[in-house]
Amino acid sequence: MASRGGGLKGYYRQKKSSGSIGKAATTASKAKQGVSLGAPSPQPAALVTSSGGSLDLRDDVNQDEEILRQFDLDMSFGPCLGISRMERWERADRLGLNPPKNVESLLKAGNASLDCLLEGRV
Repeated sequence: MASRGGGLKGYYRQKKSSGSIGKAATTASKAKQGVSLGAPSPQPAALVTSSGGSLDLRDDVNQDEEILRQFDLDMSFGPCLGISRMERWERADRLGLNPPKNVESLLKAGNASLDCLLEGRV
């Protein structure tokens, strides 16, 4: 299936339409949508807080909960669904995977949730 003209450009010839859309028409259509060129994309209402219009991308969690969430998402200690955080930590320790000691102390303190971050969501 060799074609004249060499390569794919010769095989798949493209025809340009004579009535092309210029930049003025593109800018006008963007202005109709409420988006201007060079402006950041609009955010959905769910991500914008009522106080000052700042983005609300993070939950209000303390440092301890953030450490536990990182432990939940670290797959080197095995899956976290269907098992409590403490059981997962103990299993990883039994298997010699060296889970973080600060996670054990947080879980034994009793202030943190024992359920995995993904429990009930997946």
